[in-house]
Amino acid sequence: MGGLTQLVLGFRRCANRTAADMKIGIFVLVLGYMLSQFYRAFLAVLTPVLKTDVGAQPDDLSLASGLWFLTFALMQLPVGWALDKIGPRRTASVLLALGGAGGAAVFAMAQTPMHINIAMAMIGVGCSPVLMASYYIFARNFSVAIFATLASSILALGIFGNIASSLPLTWASEAFGWRETLFALGALTLIVAIALFIFVKDPEIAANEQGSKGSVLDLLKMPALWLIIPMMFVNYATVAGIRGLWIGPYLGDVYGSDAGAIGTAALIMGIAMVVGNFAYGPLDRVFGTRKWVVFWGNLMGAGAVILLVIYPAQSLWMSVALLAAIGFFGSSFAMLIAHSRSLFPAHLMGRGVTLMNLFGIGGAGIMQSLSGRVHNAAMAGATDATQAYQTLFGFFGVVLLVGTFIYMFSQDRTD
Repeated sequence: MGGLTQLVLGFRRCANRTAADMKIGIFVLVLGYMLSQFYRAFLAVLTPVLKTDVGAQPDDLSLASGLWFLTFALMQLPVGWALDKIGPRRTASVLLALGGAGGAAVFAMAQTPMHINIAMAMIGVGCSPVLMASYYIFARNFSVAIFATLASSILALGIFGNIASSLPLTWASEAFGWRETLFALGALTLIVAIALFIFVKDPEIAANEQGSKGSVLDLLKMPALWLIIPMMFVNYATVAGIRGLWIGPYLGDVYGSDAGAIGTAALIMGIAMVVGNFAYGPLDRVFGTRKWVVFWGNLMGAGAVILLVIYPAQSLWMSVALLAAIGFFGSSFAMLIAHSRSLFPAHLMGRGVTLMNLFGIGGAGIMQSLSGRVHNAAMAGATDATQAYQTLFGFFGVVLLVGTFIYMFSQDRTD
């Protein structure tokens, strides 16, 4: 009896250690995703100093931000293959160390807008596996019924990195210099990458999945995905474009806001995104639907964008409130992943979630780049900056409405 008791206790201790290791691994993945959120949004706050020190104009930063999203998106296919074949531990840690930490160092040494473009492309590569590594682990190790809640929670926690790219970054760059701040962030990124390698555990693959064949092409042959993909393409693009790039120029050009006011507005929008992600998480279980949660949320988000077109300069705080509404209602990314994830076969889970992320982040990258051209064209024919931003926000609003309309005909799916 004593030996049996010790054996049972041993299994319990092993299970406890395994659970503890998993929690530490997920915690480190959250830190990595915070860095990813930071890097995709910090250009908006550094707009004034980069213009002065590097000669980067808004259209230069639009291109640089777009390159981050495009390289991030293009990496999703190889990342998906790597998650299924070699696991999240090595995939996330190696890419974050080389691309994330290396790109931050290149950014800190930038002398021209081209250097910023190179740095942002490198950082996009480095950040590309972190969120999907988390989703892969969630899909493999946890109940499918709570996937949306877990996915939304890590998004919400990660957005604290987005918040750090607002007022905290403003304070740090003013106190220590923006180059020194970027060097420190590069060092922090390297530390997180090393922690990923040490603490993240690869999920076990079931015996009946080993040797299973398939590719992204098998996923693209699924008709149900093609009505979800357009929504995936535009959902995050609006929030990422406005929060990550245009909130700074908009408030500066229309209201004459300084760096502190822009940082505060970016902080408010970032907090709204955190709250939005937590709010979306359990709604599929509350209402018994994923499709209509996403549909009505994005319709309300599009409404907030259209109001910003109609009232672009009514008052600073009204504009900030509408920006916060866009951030809140536009936080349905994880619910969309959960909707599509329910269609994927288990052996293609990594490639499935990264395929949808490709469309989500790729859409954001394309919209970032196009938004710069839209703004420049609008400025050429506008009598003042306000009219140009009306055109810009109209562009975001119409694209979001089109994606939402197509999504209305998609097949609902819950677990």
